[in-house]
Amino acid sequence: MDEYRLGDLHITLHKEGARQHSKLSYPVRYGRFSEVRSPDYVFQFNLRGEPAYLHGKNGNWPHPSEWLKRTQGNDWVYYFSGGYSDVVDCLGEYYIPCFSYPSNSLWTRDPFQDQEVRDGLQAWSWLRRQSAGWLNSGALPAGLKHFLEQVAASDRMALWNKALRLFALLQGRVSVLPPDARHVDYDLLPVHISDGCLYNCAFCSVKSGQEFRERSRQNIREQIGGLKKLIGPDIVNYNALFLGQHDALNSRPELIEYAALSAYQGLGLQDSILQGRYLFLFASVDSLLQAGTDLWARLQELPYYVYINVGLESAHGPTLQNLGKPLDPSRVLEAYDLILEMNRVMPNVEISANMLVDWEMHPGHWQSLEEMIRERPDRIQTKGGVYLSPLSRRRPKEQIRMFRNLKRRSKVPLFVYLIQRL
Repeated sequence: MDEYRLGDLHITLHKEGARQHSKLSYPVRYGRFSEVRSPDYVFQFNLRGEPAYLHGKNGNWPHPSEWLKRTQGNDWVYYFSGGYSDVVDCLGEYYIPCFSYPSNSLWTRDPFQDQEVRDGLQAWSWLRRQSAGWLNSGALPAGLKHFLEQVAASDRMALWNKALRLFALLQGRVSVLPPDARHVDYDLLPVHISDGCLYNCAFCSVKSGQEFRERSRQNIREQIGGLKKLIGPDIVNYNALFLGQHDALNSRPELIEYAALSAYQGLGLQDSILQGRYLFLFASVDSLLQAGTDLWARLQELPYYVYINVGLESAHGPTLQNLGKPLDPSRVLEAYDLILEMNRVMPNVEISANMLVDWEMHPGHWQSLEEMIRERPDRIQTKGGVYLSPLSRRRPKEQIRMFRNLKRRSKVPLFVYLIQRL
């Protein structure tokens, strides 16, 4: 760690943060990063000198424990405290992520309308100009000069072009991440091993509209090589992999294993400075029920803790029809029972389920949901869980109240699912 003073800027290079993700009610940074402190802001950068985090130091900032984070897709996400006890009850985390794009959040806070947040985002341009000025001011230590060159080069167009390179590499944007990715604060490396999904349900706002098909091994290798080059030295700050797209579990077991192991080696996940190695996948009812012992054995032996998220949506026939989901309720319940069983017998695999909720949904849907989370489990479950995904933002306070009532009676962990992209 090296520290420098340039005027009223305090610069720290290669600062060490926490090495293990935790559930904490105050801001924490993970891995290795660089930091610039000005009188008004704390700017934090990844190891390529690109903007990563920002929070305000003056009294105008909305809250001293709230901050902004920039994603690989070049989105800014604002972390809103929102009353800690209520938030952690609903989301399993101490902060509400607020997005600058449409989502299904039931919380109406829009920090991007706050003048101080807008000023903070504009302050990156000021810092880039400051960096360029210092580069022209005379001799600098080599490490500091290299950092300032990176900061000065990371203008809006450069950052957006890098995001476009990621989208081109994946052949499309990651429109939604698994809800369990919250355990690593959505900091993961995406590799698509398939496209499309089995159902293309009518209600879904994130589907690609494509029929399911696997990617080739060559394409997977190209993604891994391109991603390693794109992320560069910051790759040591990643310990999680997302195998996309919307139903990767429907791929052949040998392809899933190949992609997971190839990424582990090719992306250097074994060299991450963070503790733990995690793999995230989406699944459907049919891909889960068709998974055989070969797949489960392969997943169990991978050098990851594996999270699988299954879209169940409803166990009520008329609701499934209204959603345009071509499934019989008996299949949904069979898949749910399998989830409960696999969470008991698979030590390195954890499966969660998604269910849709909306204030105006049929009473039969709510009755079947309560039966699933209260009656079908034969004991209290601590592993896996059910995420309730709001179908609309109508009457958000009532929906949150209904969620809390369900959670009090549930035998499984119950959370609200916020759709977040990469």
